[in-house]
Parts: sequence; C-alpha cells; structure tokens
Amino acid sequence: MVWTPVVLYLSWVSYTSLAQGNTRLFSSFTTEYSIPVHKYYFPFIFLLGMILWSLLEYLIHRFVFHMKPPASNYYLITLHFLLHGQHHKSPFDSSRLVFPPVPASLVIGFFYGVLRLLLPEVLGLSVFVGGLCGYVIYDMMHYYLHYGSPKKGTYLYGLKAYHVKHHFEHQKSGFGISTRFWDYPFRTLIPEETFKKED
Repeated sequence: MVWTPVVLYLSWVSYTSLAQGNTRLFSSFTTEYSIPVHKYYFPFIFLLGMILWSLLEYLIHRFVFHMKPPASNYYLITLHFLLHGQHHKSPFDSSRLVFPPVPASLVIGFFYGVLRLLLPEVLGLSVFVGGLCGYVIYDMMHYYLHYGSPKKGTYLYGLKAYHVKHHFEHQKSGFGISTRFWDYPFRTLIPEETFKKED
C-alpha cells in the first residue's frame, strides 16, 4: 500500500524524463563520447534495478541479518535480535515479516542518494525505481512464503520449502528469499536432500 504507488509514480517520472532525450551516460566525463539513453531503454534499466535489488536482498540477509555480533556488545546483540533474530525465534509472527515503512524509508532514501551520486539523475532514478519494485516483490513474497499455500510443483512452492529449511535446518545457508540465484555463486545453496527408496 505504501510503496506500490511510489513505484508507479516514479516509473512514470523516469520514462517521461527519458523521453525528453536529455539523458546521456558519461556526459560528466566527456561530451564527445557520451551515450544517449533513449526512453525505450527504461524497461531494461528498470530490470537492472530489480536484479541489483535481488543481490542486495541476498547481501543484507546474509551479512547484516545473519551477522555474528561480539558476545560483549550488548547494543549490537540487541540490534541484531530486533532486525532478524526475533523473526527466526518466531517465524510466524506476522508483525515481523515486513519492514515497517518509516525505517524502510530511511534505508531506501540512503540507496536513492547513492544512485544519485553514481549515475545521471534520471538514470539513477530509473535504476532506483526498479530496485524499489524488487523490494516490494520481495516483501510480498516473504510474507507469502510464511503464510501462503502455494501449489505443489510451482516456483513458490519450491521457494517456500527452501525458506522453511533456512529457518529450521540450515541457518548458515539459503539466504536467497525471492530467488535462489545468488546462493549459487556465493556457495550458500542449501543442499538437495536425497531419500533412499525403501523396498
């Protein structure tokens, strides 16, 4: 309810801004060799933002939510428990499945600022809105993986089984939530279980 209207509005702003034809890549370094960014590139830039979000989702889950704070640091232990420890302790507590909008807006604002520094304004906004859409999909998917009943054999059924294994059996692996993709290159894939057939 909070972020979807923002995604729709910023997508419209990004597309219409790119349609003006003023956006060029590398224009801050050279005008002679700068590359124009056409409005038809918007879906690909948006998709790039979603892919970057999926990587960020993996990295945050693995290195922030599953960090090992020093046993002597009360504040880091408390922060870790509030960020993710409580969710593992009570995985079916519906109030712990989606990041609240106010703290989420601080994190989202930080990443928007980083993209504004690294890329031309409209290009950064286009990547950002794709990432924000990825975040919305992740939040909805995470909630569904805990409370939904996907049909056996579907993509979401496999993800639900994978996420349940992360919660109850393999907390040091299986950090991908909306996709297992990043668990492959980072070698944190939960191993497939094999069952011997009984004769």
